[in-house]
Amino acid sequence: MASKKVKTYTLAEMKDHYIGKVGTDERDRYEYELRMDVLGKMIKTARQQRHLTQEELGQLMGVQKAQISKLESGANSATIDTILKVFSALKAEIIFQVKLEDNFTKPRLRSAT
Repeated sequence: MASKKVKTYTLAEMKDHYIGKVGTDERDRYEYELRMDVLGKMIKTARQQRHLTQEELGQLMGVQKAQISKLESGANSATIDTILKVFSALKAEIIFQVKLEDNFTKPRLRSAT
């Protein structure tokens, strides 16, 4: 009996199909929300490892408990300054990774005449 070959898809292909191609507004929104969700989970995990409540972390930062809750749930966007304050209050080191795309071309600048 001949077996049918099952078509498989990569995660990238599934995202392209169901969310949108890289560079589209839908995909950018999805990727941003995903990053905010992951960041929120990192904040919550670090807070719990320090045995702090949301209220206690808020007091260390000078913000309300609701602000910490929103950060942890990914409900609002966080500025770099806020992220630094959170992890500083938690005595946690942050390591940013910057990856440059290979296809960069230097733009031509117009001379001012």
